[in-house]
Amino acid sequence: MNETPKIELRNLKLKDYQELKVSMIKSYQKMPEDYWSKDEIRNLVNKFPEGQFCIIIDNKIAGCALSIIIDSKKFDEDHTYDEIIGGENFSTHTKNGDILYGIDVFIHPDYRGMRLGRRLYEARKEVCEQLNLKSIVFGGRIPNYATYSKELTPKKYIEKVKLQEIHDPVLSFQLSNDFHVKKVIKGYLPGDAESKEYAVLMEWNNIYYTKTTKLIDTPKTVVRLGLVQWQMRLFKDYDALVSQIEFFVDAVSDYQSDFILFPELFNAPLMAEFNELTEPEAIRGLSTYTERLLETFQQFAVNYNINIITGSMPMVIGEHMYNVGFLCRRDGSYERYEKLHITPAEESAWGMKGGSKLETFDTDCGKIGVLVCYDVEFPEVSRILAEEGMNILFVPFMTDTQNGYSRVKICAQARAVENECYVAIAGSVGNLPKVNNMDIQYAQSAVLTPSDFAFPVNGIKAEATPNTESTLLVDVDLDLLKELHAFGSVRNMKDRRKDLYSLKKKK
Repeated sequence: MNETPKIELRNLKLKDYQELKVSMIKSYQKMPEDYWSKDEIRNLVNKFPEGQFCIIIDNKIAGCALSIIIDSKKFDEDHTYDEIIGGENFSTHTKNGDILYGIDVFIHPDYRGMRLGRRLYEARKEVCEQLNLKSIVFGGRIPNYATYSKELTPKKYIEKVKLQEIHDPVLSFQLSNDFHVKKVIKGYLPGDAESKEYAVLMEWNNIYYTKTTKLIDTPKTVVRLGLVQWQMRLFKDYDALVSQIEFFVDAVSDYQSDFILFPELFNAPLMAEFNELTEPEAIRGLSTYTERLLETFQQFAVNYNINIITGSMPMVIGEHMYNVGFLCRRDGSYERYEKLHITPAEESAWGMKGGSKLETFDTDCGKIGVLVCYDVEFPEVSRILAEEGMNILFVPFMTDTQNGYSRVKICAQARAVENECYVAIAGSVGNLPKVNNMDIQYAQSAVLTPSDFAFPVNGIKAEATPNTESTLLVDVDLDLLKELHAFGSVRNMKDRRKDLYSLKKKK
């Protein structure tokens, strides 16, 4: 199986310079001599280390974003690039300024199409918010303008780009990342023939500007969850199934979700091609797709910048069949989780075995846990995860009848209350008439909460329409859990009688 590259977004360091230079030359092939000198990079890193970012893939610099802080009172909107940077010493940079000014962004040609530019822009926005700056500003090139300059003024060109009648590789991207046009500047970058020396002054406003400054690299407190209520239906082939997966990943990532959750055994439609076999043979046939799907999910997690919880899939480990899933992080890494408790039907029909991996997973949004369907009906398991620091429990499930679904939902709600955490459940709907043991599905995906004043009175943050293919997008506030632990009306985690009982995980 091909390895999905690991992506690392971090602050640029002086020791990166040689690799940075190679990447700059490759990125600016039409201006190969216009790369930053080592002294300039040294000055930037020394003066404003928090504002210099790079993306590392396979030990190579795949992208970079450089910026300074300026005092907006000292500059007119009509300025040149040289005026704004203040020479190789960046004399215009000041920690007492109010604007984060972007002075360069580039992506190595070999890594374009992976949405790395969006990651760099999001990193800039985070720094802008954390340093309590008013906005991000920069002069953006319009490299396709030379093609249209005889027939369109810069203003008309910008309007057509906004209407998507013309695509400009720089301006179109900036508009899609919530930047708006302030004005057009003539003579911004002398020698830029592609842009006819015009630049578009772009701005992104920090709506949290009046709030107290945060420290850099503080953990995320509001986390967006995307749940997929998956329609079971026959697909003509594997590629058609993957296309449907990508549709949901793309749609949910467009809303800047941090996680997407798929249901248990969502890939069951692929069993149709093994329907002439016995049920144990058919599930083993389905398991041959698992590694391919893992590779696909890893790639989607990286490309769409989202943490994917893959639901579950059958997998042969040694001699036995297990029900497993994967957490595919957006940095390219992944972890496997296993269904621990196997239902009587899974054991008798497929010969499934219960797994033995019980652990929380670290993510860029804190610790999470994953329990597959039946596992959520065993309170000891989620309590162990809660003691390890879990804030969000994800439960991919598959239930055929409404009473089966009720067992999952009721138990999931209990887990949210007793462990003072959020619980996200996602299942499948529809039917598979040509797949044995998968005839009908019933689901109503939901995000469930503890029950206290800061949460919905019924403990349900949001839920999907029953038995309809859909997505559910929900924000959960981790700070509310901290307040609950300390000041809740009841404190289930703190008030346990450990003098009378205890719970521990066996090695």
